[in-house]
Amino acid sequence: MYRQIINDLIKWKGKANRKPLLFTGVRQCGKTYIIGEFAKEHFKNYVYINFEETEKYSAIFDYDFDVHRIISELENSLKTKIISGETLLFFDEIQACPKAITSLKYFCENMNNLHLVCAGSLLGVAVKQEQISFPVGKVNRLQLYPMNFKEFVIANGREDLIRIFENWPVDRVIPDLYSVPLKKLLKEYYIVGGMPEAVKVWITTHNIEEVEQVQNEILRDYADDFSKHAPLSELPKIRWIWDSVPVQLAKENNKFVFSHVKAGKRSAELEDALQWLSDAGLISPVYLVEKPELPLSGFADKTYFKVYMSDIGLLRTKSKISAKTILEENDLYARYKGAFAENYVQTELKSQDIEAFFWRSGNSAEVDFIFEKENELVPVEVKAADNTQAKSFKQFCKKYTPKTGFKLSEKNIAENICEETKTFSIPLYLTWNILRYF
Repeated sequence: MYRQIINDLIKWKGKANRKPLLFTGVRQCGKTYIIGEFAKEHFKNYVYINFEETEKYSAIFDYDFDVHRIISELENSLKTKIISGETLLFFDEIQACPKAITSLKYFCENMNNLHLVCAGSLLGVAVKQEQISFPVGKVNRLQLYPMNFKEFVIANGREDLIRIFENWPVDRVIPDLYSVPLKKLLKEYYIVGGMPEAVKVWITTHNIEEVEQVQNEILRDYADDFSKHAPLSELPKIRWIWDSVPVQLAKENNKFVFSHVKAGKRSAELEDALQWLSDAGLISPVYLVEKPELPLSGFADKTYFKVYMSDIGLLRTKSKISAKTILEENDLYARYKGAFAENYVQTELKSQDIEAFFWRSGNSAEVDFIFEKENELVPVEVKAADNTQAKSFKQFCKKYTPKTGFKLSEKNIAENICEETKTFSIPLYLTWNILRYF
């Protein structure tokens, strides 16, 4: 299945000042598969080592960090040659071998012509818990996310629907020829999500029960990770927070409230557990910026935030919202519809390397997302239906006069001026294309 990150891997391969690549992402989002496909297409030889599956390789890193010795011993053990420029060497689940992580510094300094990729689903967790000597400044980084909507559409055999909008006039209304299948695919994406195994099952069977079986297995695997890798003292707190995310998102004021996780629990008792889930890539906090100035990250309130899940399909399954409820949009879906739309937009922005925040003015106004682009503020209002009336959006534009803003909804394309802000109203299914409007 097509993954757009392949283009970034190709760029990394050709870099003159290339460093070992740290390839991160939530468990089961397709890291091993995509590196394997990349190796097949662009290298003569592929050497794969999984430190979780085969512990014996860790011993090779115990003696010292002489990278020539390490490569020689790996060659002897694997009975293959590792040739710089021809071989892609992949250290998978590298967090299971802390000294292999440390060795990246020496690979960078003493063997930088070797193409070395390292991946670890829980690397962020491992680095913090085990005081691993991390090679700061000695690695390149790429983050893989679950398949975004663009990738999902292509996987479903409708690349034509993506290609047609790459140069679509910003003011041209979208005809039913394109809007109807895209709306249908978006509903299916809400149901299936972007975990590659779930997408594969959907494409081959179109059986929702089989998709949900995969999703539930993934959720169980995540729960097993809690037990295996989280500190024992944090384990119940991690589970409480993980279970509370869908409910907190569905609240009218979807600020994450620690006291709603477990009665009587305060933020100080639960912050480490929340951070563990964030480090594992399972959730994404989006922070409040009440007085937006650039850079937004410097003015974010880290005590006031919303929490989104990494995958919309897992959110649906964890929320126990049936596929039929989404397809028919019955009244039972009303409570979650807005939450799903927001979670979807957040993951779409993240897959485009957009760091989003949100704005709120007291209890009177809120803009769902704001981000910075070309040294300018960009507000984004999300509506689950086709109503794009947004008083808060207008208030934000009047107060801060951003050059560009977006209203994402089920409504067709439109363009208007809100005070001094050029505002694009575009369908939710085109969120993947938001950066072309600049």
